[in-house]
Amino acid sequence: MIAEIWQYLLAGIAVGAIYALIAAGFVLVYQVTGLINFAQGEFAMLGAMTAASLAGAGLPALWAAALAVLVASLVGALGYLLAIRPARKANPVILIFITLGLSVAIRGAALFVWGTNSLSLNAFSSGTSVVVFGGVLSPQTPWVIGADVLVFGALYVFLRHTPLGTAVRAAVANPPIARTFGIPLATIGFWSFVAAAAIGGLGGVVVAPITSASYDMGLTLGLAGFVAAVLGGLDSLPGALAGGFLLGIFEKVSGGLISTGWEQGVGFIILIAVLVLRPQGLLGHTVRRA
Repeated sequence: MIAEIWQYLLAGIAVGAIYALIAAGFVLVYQVTGLINFAQGEFAMLGAMTAASLAGAGLPALWAAALAVLVASLVGALGYLLAIRPARKANPVILIFITLGLSVAIRGAALFVWGTNSLSLNAFSSGTSVVVFGGVLSPQTPWVIGADVLVFGALYVFLRHTPLGTAVRAAVANPPIARTFGIPLATIGFWSFVAAAAIGGLGGVVVAPITSASYDMGLTLGLAGFVAAVLGGLDSLPGALAGGFLLGIFEKVSGGLISTGWEQGVGFIILIAVLVLRPQGLLGHTVRRA
């Protein structure tokens, strides 16, 4: 029994690492703009589908991954400029519906380009599964965890140890004062959206060898990433990391001990509980906005 629980925990860590990447995109955009971007999961889908199709065409895996992240970033930039920026002063509820429309549009374009068939991508590491104290992880899992370390480490260094990162934190903490000092809030909002799209694309690239890639995978990833972001705190990047791993562990342990049908349902139970008991999330706090 203990061995089974340990295996469920390892599986939860692997899934949670994926959720944390998607949640990071949600949190980054929300911190800077106050917008909940429900198209975040589609950027992961674009990364997965692009990398799988390019690698299938014979491109080296590293180049396929880099181009996939670039494609997700470009789509994020276009989505912001064409859909979000023209309506940036609209009611927040309207902006949420715009991101939902953007999600549907990206999914529809992916269906047109790739069709309904799933695409596969080889694991980045050859060899057998990774054994951890008797439990088993897929050979791709260390790459997913490594992507988490890269993304959250880079964000920490950027926000805490660079002049531009200081400007971003000032804009988040007090937009009116930041505007007075000439900090370009609109430009920061644009680049936060692009960075979130790139993070989502990277998440899709590293998860594709585990789940395969399909045009509709972004819906499930996006919902899970949103729940993880709310669980950890929509305005906390450490919360996104913690929320992702906690959600993954809750899903896999409940699915293993109770029923696999609980894996999807437990996330929404957690979402409701957090919204009722602690709306700011485990590590979140209130952020003032213009």
